[in-house]
Amino acid sequence: MKIAIVIGSVRQGRKGEGVARWVLERTAGREATYELVDLATFDLPILTDPVVPGAAQRQYSDPQVRAWSETIDGYDGFVFVTPEYNHGVPGAFKNAFDSIYPEWGQKAVAFVSYGADAGVRAVEHWRTVVANAHLYAIREQLSASMFTEFDSEGRFTPLERREDEIVALLDRLEALAGAVAGLR
Repeated sequence: MKIAIVIGSVRQGRKGEGVARWVLERTAGREATYELVDLATFDLPILTDPVVPGAAQRQYSDPQVRAWSETIDGYDGFVFVTPEYNHGVPGAFKNAFDSIYPEWGQKAVAFVSYGADAGVRAVEHWRTVVANAHLYAIREQLSASMFTEFDSEGRFTPLERREDEIVALLDRLEALAGAVAGLR
């Protein structure tokens, strides 16, 4: 089983890379294989293709979108590391999600969020978005506060309880990813 830890921010100076690397470090020794997928490396264009992704049958006109499609298609599940921007999901991540469609289907997703209010509103938005693409979201989530879990230089310094929370999150994610694999 392969699971992508998706860094959902493309901003310079973003906090998501540190959070994603912390998550990745906690996957050592697990049965599933975890890999970082950095949205910033794909340089995806704004979705303007006249064919909606759901009807494109994975035949996207833009080479960057094709590379994104092939990458996402290769995973059985996802950990979305998402900031909260203006009480919602980050635009670049939402655009990336919308740029493809069948690649998401019948897979599991978990959320690790961060923001002024720990990113909880972004996760609530993501839950409705991913459901439409037949992604199955686990209930567990890890939500980190920008005020208490990042040091003065912006490094992720999670609360002690996060160690148990990430184990529970990964356990549930792997179980669900395995359970829905037969639906694809």
